[in-house]
Amino acid sequence: MLEMISKPQLVTKEYRTLSQVKGPLVFVERIADVAYNEMVEVVDPDGNVRLGQVLEVDRHRCMIRVFVGTSGLDLERTRVRFKGDIARLDVSLAILGRVLDGSGQPMDGGPAIIPEHSIDINGLPINPAVRTHPREFIQTGISAIDGLNTLTRGQKLPIFSGAGLPANELAAQVAAQARVASSEDGSSEAFAVVFAAIGITHREASFFMDQFRASEAMDRTVLFINLADDPSIERILTPRAALSAAEYLAFKHHRHVLVIMTDMTNYCEALREISAASEEVPGRRGYPGYMYSDLASLYERAGRIRGNPGSLTQLIILSMPDDDITHPIPEDPARPP
Repeated sequence: MLEMISKPQLVTKEYRTLSQVKGPLVFVERIADVAYNEMVEVVDPDGNVRLGQVLEVDRHRCMIRVFVGTSGLDLERTRVRFKGDIARLDVSLAILGRVLDGSGQPMDGGPAIIPEHSIDINGLPINPAVRTHPREFIQTGISAIDGLNTLTRGQKLPIFSGAGLPANELAAQVAAQARVASSEDGSSEAFAVVFAAIGITHREASFFMDQFRASEAMDRTVLFINLADDPSIERILTPRAALSAAEYLAFKHHRHVLVIMTDMTNYCEALREISAASEEVPGRRGYPGYMYSDLASLYERAGRIRGNPGSLTQLIILSMPDDDITHPIPEDPARPP
């Protein structure tokens, strides 16, 4: 569930004990009191700062993934600063109508977001003891969904796409047209859309922004964009940042929030790339064995909480490589309960 936490007092520690730079990863030796998922600043020989995150800790050695790549780093002159805090997202109602990058920073030329809260983007699945059944539907404006496979508030619904199919057009259409019905007393209920575009091209990003602005749906939409030429590390953060923003709107401000994530195949490819760079034992077709539990940590953040009028609903778009539903990526969501 969503946990509101004020920013703690940071304790910064700096090390120059790099032992290896490999792909997007940096290895640091002789460390102390470093935590998993802790945020770091990597200072290159020219003094430029790059953000990173602790991926693994082994006694006095840790592995860091650098968000913008490791080009230009060396072992002698590179410094690593451990921030003493995890990845957080600054949120307030001002995020509605904004375009953010995969880590939650504005990329629309607008002002910085003045935060009401700073929340851990990793989040937690909803406690089953307080979870309630999905009920009441969200109207998408797509007859095949509304009439045959109704999208219910608090539910997660996958859409499997094949080569050449208009998955992005469908996602944009749903985001622009989605509505919630009025409550039993006739009053309207607050509704918002959080759209996470993962690993898309610049052309697709322009398409999404133009579609939202043309439909006047932008005022109730938060758009997270991770471009294909952004670091693959940022693709791991994008759905987590989007879900954290959705949890804030749903469970703090009691809105019905629809989260649309496209394309989760790009997310899984980023997992495989990072796993290979970390020299982890691969699973089927090179994907890490923990891929399914990692996906579950995202999907299980959908739902409703007893006593809270808000809801978080997920619409997940996933391209099937080679149109194969038995491929490791779509296989797990496609498997019947």
